[in-house]
Amino acid sequence: MVKDVGDLVAGGAINGDGLLRVRVTAVGAETVLARIIRLVEDAQGAKAPIQKLVDRVAAVFVPIVLVIALLTLLIGGMLTGDWSMALINTVSVLVIACPCALGLATPAAIMAGTGVGARHGILIKDAETLERAGAVSAVVFDKTGTLTRGQPALVFEQAAGAPFLGLAAALQRGSDHPLARATCDAAKRLEVPVASRVHALPGRGVTGVVEGRVLHLGSTRYMNELHAGLSGFDAARNGFSAQGCSLAWLAETDSAGFPQVLGMLAYGDPLKSESMDAIAALREQGIFTAMITGDHHGAAKAVAYELGVDHFEAEVLPADKAAAVARMKAEGKVVAMVGDGINDAPALAAADVGIAMGAGADVAMHAAGITLMRGDPRLVAAAMDLSRYTVRKIRQNLFWAFIYNVVGIPLAAFGLLNPVFAGAAMALSSISVLGNALLLKRWTPEQAGKAHWQARR
Repeated sequence: MVKDVGDLVAGGAINGDGLLRVRVTAVGAETVLARIIRLVEDAQGAKAPIQKLVDRVAAVFVPIVLVIALLTLLIGGMLTGDWSMALINTVSVLVIACPCALGLATPAAIMAGTGVGARHGILIKDAETLERAGAVSAVVFDKTGTLTRGQPALVFEQAAGAPFLGLAAALQRGSDHPLARATCDAAKRLEVPVASRVHALPGRGVTGVVEGRVLHLGSTRYMNELHAGLSGFDAARNGFSAQGCSLAWLAETDSAGFPQVLGMLAYGDPLKSESMDAIAALREQGIFTAMITGDHHGAAKAVAYELGVDHFEAEVLPADKAAAVARMKAEGKVVAMVGDGINDAPALAAADVGIAMGAGADVAMHAAGITLMRGDPRLVAAAMDLSRYTVRKIRQNLFWAFIYNVVGIPLAAFGLLNPVFAGAAMALSSISVLGNALLLKRWTPEQAGKAHWQARR
């Protein structure tokens, strides 16, 4: 991955091209690697909801086994008069019923599942998220940086009179927003003035004062809220909207307090090559797909049409993204939200399963239950598949753990199972559970949609 001045470099990255100077911003427990290890350890040590059910069953199972063992001793001794044989049978009951396999069934699968997920770039925060992801019926994507590369470039500018690119760059000089970086890159050769009283308006744009002029830079929605006329740009606006470009406008509040549009900026942000395969893989799994973005309607429609997304919403503010997720949950869907920015954090927290791109904002990763260390949206479908596969292994393990007891306890109680063989059967049950869980290590992301992964290799 190409790195430029100002980019973050994770510990362990390999520099193969030349001299690299880096400034250390995190050490010890705060490095990326340390946080990854901590996430995996926390997930492996947590209890899944299904484990809580197993604990309740075990709380009933153990007293029942003790009662059966006592009855085996008393009834066998009184009926046969051979108390030593009755005691041997009682020991057999206790040995075969030792709930080792029952206790190993869930944690063994969770450790294997989270471990193999981490190996393939899927970090799962806790066991509850791992289990719930398999039940997801709708996945909501953000657009910029999630389905697109998140590296937009300025492809067109149209001014209403004097050049305005330097003024737009002045307002965005201190911002990390992808569109802001694209504007500043385009204005590198210009003399960019200094802006003051700069104030960001989430989901709308930014306002500030440049050379004594009160300026507003933002979306079409923001311009409509300001009642700034856009009619002089209809041809360019419609053309670039149809191409899926993101649009931004620069307006100035005149001495009379009325906003006047100074120009339009169009940004192109190409789709990730994997995005179409990601949507196709989710649809193959029967999962409803949606895209909710703060971008304008034309750009959102073009992307949604190209990818085949089932539903899309455009010009949505950050708080409204969370409301849209809540609305889908109210319809009975189990919703996963995929995003990478600060403005996605409320929706990530509101979703049943939040999925953050690892290259995104830290607050997004903290709000999410799953972090994808590679910016590959196909890993979303892979995470769902890993969850279902892990839960299937847990259920198989529980079946084997119980079937040994269902078959073995009656045999032991009637004197048909020697304590030596009971011990061997108990050990075999634990080995079968661990062996079945370790089969999870054979899982690969390709299983979530083999054709879609092979197409890009």
